[in-house]
Amino acid sequence: MATPRFAWGIDVGNRALKAVRLSPGPEGLVIDDFDVVEHEQVLSNAGDNKESLVQSALANFVQRHEMRGGVVSVGVSGQSSFARFIKLPPVETKKIPEIVRFEAIQQIPFPLDEVEWSYQLFQDPGSPDVEVGIFAMRKELVAQHIKLFTDVGLNVQAVQMNPLAVYNAMYHDDRLKGTTMIIDLGAENTDLIIAEGENIWLRSIPIGGNNFTETLVKAFKLKFNKAEELKRNAATSKYGRQILQAMKPVFNDLVAEVQRSIGFYASVHRESRITRVLALGGTFRLPGLQKYVQQNLQIEVQRIDRLGTGAPAEARAATMFNENILSSVSAYGLAIQALGGGKINSSLLPARIRREKMWQEKTRWFAAAAAVFIAAPLIGYASIQWGRHNLDATTSVNTENVNFLREIKDYDGDWQSKVEEAGLGDRTRTANFNSLQQGRDTQTVLISDICSVLPKPPQALLDALKAGDKTKLPPRNARQIIGIDRISMEYKPDMTEMLSMSDPELKEYQVPSGSLQPGAAQHARSPVFRRAARAFPMPGMGMKPATPQAAAGPAQRGFVVEIVCTTPMADGPSYVLNSFVAKLATLNPTNPQVSYAVKKIIEPFSVTVASDTQGNVRQNRAPTNIGIPQIGIPRIGMPANPANPGAPGAANQPLPFNPLQDPATGEDMSNDTRCTVRMLVVLDPPKPQPTGGVAQAQ
Repeated sequence: MATPRFAWGIDVGNRALKAVRLSPGPEGLVIDDFDVVEHEQVLSNAGDNKESLVQSALANFVQRHEMRGGVVSVGVSGQSSFARFIKLPPVETKKIPEIVRFEAIQQIPFPLDEVEWSYQLFQDPGSPDVEVGIFAMRKELVAQHIKLFTDVGLNVQAVQMNPLAVYNAMYHDDRLKGTTMIIDLGAENTDLIIAEGENIWLRSIPIGGNNFTETLVKAFKLKFNKAEELKRNAATSKYGRQILQAMKPVFNDLVAEVQRSIGFYASVHRESRITRVLALGGTFRLPGLQKYVQQNLQIEVQRIDRLGTGAPAEARAATMFNENILSSVSAYGLAIQALGGGKINSSLLPARIRREKMWQEKTRWFAAAAAVFIAAPLIGYASIQWGRHNLDATTSVNTENVNFLREIKDYDGDWQSKVEEAGLGDRTRTANFNSLQQGRDTQTVLISDICSVLPKPPQALLDALKAGDKTKLPPRNARQIIGIDRISMEYKPDMTEMLSMSDPELKEYQVPSGSLQPGAAQHARSPVFRRAARAFPMPGMGMKPATPQAAAGPAQRGFVVEIVCTTPMADGPSYVLNSFVAKLATLNPTNPQVSYAVKKIIEPFSVTVASDTQGNVRQNRAPTNIGIPQIGIPRIGMPANPANPGAPGAANQPLPFNPLQDPATGEDMSNDTRCTVRMLVVLDPPKPQPTGGVAQAQ
């Protein structure tokens, strides 16, 4: 069969469809696209409407992506399928299929003609022992599942159990060291996978993310959707402690089931000892769950933070991929198998469909070969005769064409010497003058756009500041605000080198310290801003005047932007990532005269304000909290004038600068989080070109 150009792995989950696209690259498989399509309703609560919700998600997915030339591998739940692992007796290799069929009849709790089944052999090099994994699923369930995909025109290449797809993903990424347990915490159940050498063991536990949500439904008397939203935002909620306390019984049940599974595995494999646990599934984003499991199991627990070659190159897909990486491992493993890179290559795709695919492929080659065999002599003879006829018939026409072409070249030379070069000096001076106007508003608009996506301060905080009443302020570590300390930009005539940098290299890159204070960004049209902006080499300023012949080249101009911001929120890095950086990735110019695009953002790195030794705040002035009005607001907790507290009009007197003191409230900022965000912004990005009726980004 022909090798596909790319493959999609699609996992239809309880809340959303997750899809990962892989393509063969010079150094292996590359993740080049990713998508998440959320269902209009959670499938576990949809009843008879479940199938229509999945159909809608698949139709939406197919509309967004080009599928020609690629194949699809789809996952099925471990709960709806069957898996058994058995050691085979010593037999000749040619008799293994017969022995496996006999074992399948004994192990599968349904007649073989009612199930789609497959098997996989496992054997350590140098060991005579052979273990077989037998996998099965009811035929009607497989057919119903495949029909959802084929109805929207998808070319299904393989059907695999989600736990085995997860195993393929971790094996491909070389994550299985020693005896490793994988805990894949899904919405309705948790898959446990223990990998040791060439052997694996599976178990499905009927505890999942929905159990945590249903606990919140009962505890707080909420609807399921509201409880789900509360669970997902537990890390930033001011009721985080109460939320986690309500879910603790489910934490206990989950850990108890995992411990039972480890005990059973140890009783069968007495010489084995699990050395680490890999945590997967979106529910592991719950604060404290990873630490709780690790403390109770007394085994190191690691959350997966990277897959394969990393996120796709496209900024929107990369942001979405990084946000959903814990719940996308199965889709990644499915795509690996579709391109032939899976350790386990068994498939529950019906044998009838596999045979049809093979014959369709062979039929095309047979037909093409027969047509070439018959037509080749006839085509050769006919082409010779046709060439002779055309040569005789067009001799006079060719002579006329040569003479006409000679006249056209003469006219072209006259145009260049007498018309086109006339006024060249004036046009050059005009182009140079116009170039002085280019790029004047670029940084102004970019800085204003960056500030516009900052989270809006809560009204309660603004009211307390205006009232000057410190007792009404929300707890400092619960204030959903982000303040910008400085914005630094470095102009690059060619961004090629910067765009090729890895995240660690970009993190170590030193952006020049010339910066704009955020107050100037808020008043971008003021003389203060114009004076500060002179610290930056604007595009079109201080550059060699352009000539008409060199108006545009292959180099891509742009900025390296560094944003240093501060937040008092308890989980500062996570809050900055979700509330600010995620919006920067989708930033678009608000001024039609300016054209830029955010091409890359690295994950923010952070320190506490007290431990910041990098000089992120200028020492001659206090930082400004973007989004919190400073003018006319008394400084809570401080005398208006330290020298004379009762002096009238002393509120406008400047106070001594203290880098660890909040200029608005006088509170200690030592425990606040200071995050540094670096991103690459290209100017005048190429516009999408229509291809086959569909606009595609270049």
